[in-house]
Amino acid sequence: MRQLWAGIDAGKDHHHCVVMDSDGTLSRRVANDEAELTVLIDDAVSLSVGGVVTWAVDLNNGGAALLIALMADRGQRLFYIPGRVVHHAAGSYRGDSKTDAKDAAIIADQARMRRDLHPVRAGDEISIELAILTSRRTDLMRDRTRTVNRLRALLSTYFPALERALDISNVKATLILLSGYQTPDAIRKLGQTRLEAWLRKRKAYNAAQIAAKAIVAARSQYARVAGQDVAASTVAKFAVQVMNIEAEMAEIDRDIEERFRRHRHAEMIESMPGFGPVLGAEVLAVTGGDFTAFETADRLAGIAGLAPVPRDSGRVSGNLRRPRRYDRRLLRAFYLSAQLSLRSCVASQTYYARKGSEGKRHTQAVLALARRRLNVLWAMLRDNAIYQPRPAALAG
Repeated sequence: MRQLWAGIDAGKDHHHCVVMDSDGTLSRRVANDEAELTVLIDDAVSLSVGGVVTWAVDLNNGGAALLIALMADRGQRLFYIPGRVVHHAAGSYRGDSKTDAKDAAIIADQARMRRDLHPVRAGDEISIELAILTSRRTDLMRDRTRTVNRLRALLSTYFPALERALDISNVKATLILLSGYQTPDAIRKLGQTRLEAWLRKRKAYNAAQIAAKAIVAARSQYARVAGQDVAASTVAKFAVQVMNIEAEMAEIDRDIEERFRRHRHAEMIESMPGFGPVLGAEVLAVTGGDFTAFETADRLAGIAGLAPVPRDSGRVSGNLRRPRRYDRRLLRAFYLSAQLSLRSCVASQTYYARKGSEGKRHTQAVLALARRRLNVLWAMLRDNAIYQPRPAALAG
């Protein structure tokens, strides 16, 4: 029986694997293909002669997804070593070369020496689907923000009065207006009555108010700015693009909600004030739907960036700050849910007020509340329990 450590430098098309023991190493480049990966796993297991193979990889999704699935099917232990850790560890090894084989060897050696590595576990089917959908939703949100900012910047160059008058970021009716009319002369020529009727025909909310604001803005500017026609045409395209993004986001939100409610943890997560289908889906997407993979609530809090770490040196002690490396999606989900819980949850309000009385700023108080709620959610999922409001328990 032999103890082996296998490091895999993962890539999109090929992986490089190094298997090492106390006597030497075995190095092999394999395609990201089921047949070749299966042979690699079988060969490493055969080398162990009934012993244990400890695998480590520098990716926990993307190009390593097939590898992770095969490892799970074969019952192999697989740990995750972030690429940043591999990069910093490389400086302590001899030579300045950078190759896939060397990186794989470093990953295997780190797996041999370290005892604090996080196991890689394939998430359940619903959590994987939610990860794809929430990632796409985040991309769409960023695209929407970027497009709205470009629209406002361009509109302000030739028709600043209309840009000031309309709430382009939050009111869909303004986008409907801009998809058809974007210049002062066009709006004045149409007139308020016909503009209002045009908006109503397209089911614009508050059509009368939007039309009135647009007419007032149009009557405040008679000067024509150079390039107005091209700018107006581009603004119209931006408006249509934003509406299309919003329509796709609405469809994705429906898909997220439908899948989230089918998850075994959905009822427990949503019973906690501040968590709805979208934020609940974010948590499931990051955790893979298996909270036990993080072993303790403190471990999950550390990954979420909610567990301060000490930065002591010499006589300086008690110096705590947020860790440099944490999952920003998980932090965002718990932070936003904590903020939302302040609207209706007495326990959250009490805890937040107590942190404020201790001199904490708003952000610090919400982060402290988010950490406390993470502990509560962890206990709920551990005990398979629905949230029961107990102000004294949460505020104490």
